Amino acid sequence: MQLTKKSHACVRLEKDGRTLVLDPGVFSEADAAVGADAVLITHEHPDHFSEERLRAALEANPETEIWTLRAVAEQLTAAFPGRVHTVGHGDTFTAAGFDVQVHGELHAVIHPDLPRITNVGYLIDDGRVFHPGDALTVPDHAVETLMLPVMAPWSKISEVIDYVREVKPTRAYDIHDALLTDLARPIYDNQIGALGGAEHGRLAPGESTSL
Repeated sequence: MQLTKKSHACVRLEKDGRTLVLDPGVFSEADAAVGADAVLITHEHPDHFSEERLRAALEANPETEIWTLRAVAEQLTAAFPGRVHTVGHGDTFTAAGFDVQVHGELHAVIHPDLPRITNVGYLIDDGRVFHPGDALTVPDHAVETLMLPVMAPWSKISEVIDYVREVKPTRAYDIHDALLTDLARPIYDNQIGALGGAEHGRLAPGESTSL
């Protein structure tokens, strides 16, 4: 499997000639989802869900399908009938040849005065990759590669470090990093790498690695 980091929270996975894209939002490249056989969306916030980017992918490939939670699916079903699938915690399915398990139900708390929206994470191919979206969900399954939401308005670095410790992945790669400045990156790299208890890496947008 090849993993390619796109900007912010978007990731492309390629295996056996097929492509799965997760969370192509407005901070991601305009063509982040183009060429995908399937797209997974964790929740409705625009940095994870962009109808414009999904439309580009769906128009480029009439076979492309989307899996997402109800709040997003309701915005897409009319425009793309038959190509949008609604999923929730505990569901399993196959998308573009990848086996997927759904974990989690709610977005992390941004502030107690703000209502929490739904959010799901996706465990890919028996734990080879886990993308939690905007939550620190711990799946009840071993994780090889954790896509780590490294910086967000709803988190602090101690929580990120403790999340790596709790999931216990073989390795963690940063996502949700568009707001992290170049000045702060070495601090995050050093502290997560030293304290998380797992191999920690960062891929630049467009950079790939084999899993």
